[in-house]
Amino acid sequence: MQGPIGVFDSGYGGLTVLKEIMATLPQYDYLYLGDNARAPYGNRGFEVIHEYTLECVQQLFSMGCPLVILACNTASAKALRTIQQKDLPFMEDPTRRVLGVIRPTSELVGTLTQTGKVGILATNGTVNSESYPIEIHKFFPDVKVYQEACPLWVPLIENNEHEGAGADYFVQKHLNHILEHDAEIDTLILGCTHYPLLMHKIKQYVPGGITVISQGKIVAHSLTDYLQRHPEMEVRLSKNQSRAFLTTDDPAIFEKMARIFYGEEVMCGKMEF
Repeated sequence: MQGPIGVFDSGYGGLTVLKEIMATLPQYDYLYLGDNARAPYGNRGFEVIHEYTLECVQQLFSMGCPLVILACNTASAKALRTIQQKDLPFMEDPTRRVLGVIRPTSELVGTLTQTGKVGILATNGTVNSESYPIEIHKFFPDVKVYQEACPLWVPLIENNEHEGAGADYFVQKHLNHILEHDAEIDTLILGCTHYPLLMHKIKQYVPGGITVISQGKIVAHSLTDYLQRHPEMEVRLSKNQSRAFLTTDDPAIFEKMARIFYGEEVMCGKMEF
């Protein structure tokens, strides 16, 4: 039996990843679930994030998704490994899979930096998890990783204030902080799926020669490669070019926010646990 690719995020940011995945792999069906009622995840502990993420993954599995992408850095940092290693093997169908966004980015970043100095801009939860330094050092042990938590960037975006002059102060502040660590930083990773909406402002305050990486295209490329390497999963995916959206909060609010993150109108349903 075939089913859609599930895409999960704690809120709206995963829509930026979904948009890139759909542009690269338009033939598949997609089911997006945003746990907006319990967002943000960024400041919650490991156990709570694991509980919430697992609950949403199981919902997507129950709706026929054989593969789920955690399009959320915090969930990828604090829940993915436990779900993959401790939860999936004991589920009704242990052949289903859950993938994240941190590993694909980490696998690539060492090929982009010339100086071996990389900066991570992320939420408190992702920074505190140390997931990016750990994953990057698995592939590129000589790369030096610096991190900067940007706790106000998400609320600025979700309140639709990221285009205003007030956002400039907070963007410039955190960029200055991270670049002060090392003058040789030449690569910055946007380690939150909200942050691409600030890309134009970030580029205003980043010196020339620094590469700024958002994750959508990286995750899309990584998923393409994964499906080529795992034909047994690829044949389980339905291909009707459909998309569906669910939220644990108010669908009307989700539809309004989707215009910001996804760039077009969507119809959203309500997910009840």
